[in-house]
Amino acid sequence: MKRLLRKIDCVMIRVEDVQAAMNYYADVFGLTPTWWDDESAGLVFPESDAEIVVHCKPDIPSRVEVNYLVDDVVSAVPNFTTKGCKLLVEPFDIAIGKCAVIEDPFGTSLCILDMTKGPLKPGAQ
Repeated sequence: MKRLLRKIDCVMIRVEDVQAAMNYYADVFGLTPTWWDDESAGLVFPESDAEIVVHCKPDIPSRVEVNYLVDDVVSAVPNFTTKGCKLLVEPFDIAIGKCAVIEDPFGTSLCILDMTKGPLKPGAQ
């Protein structure tokens, strides 16, 4: 069977102050900052490449949301919708690739993303 959801890519958390949140998550929870800019920062777990991404982007509707990695969002969406998922947000560009939001038949929203443009550079600003 083909794996469609590969892993949890990140948990996104909206905050007021990205720099303060990045420092806090590094100091208190032991996460390692790997990239950041004025609106967001990625911190990895010590035993995983999954990230917590703190951000201050008001256009991301949820305060906390889980993002699942897929190989290719554009091809994954039709696969999921033909199997009962509803497309809530059409695929759109993000810094590392594409993103879309689907809803499973049980009412759970899933944010899917791919890295077709490649990962952000460590320490990038």
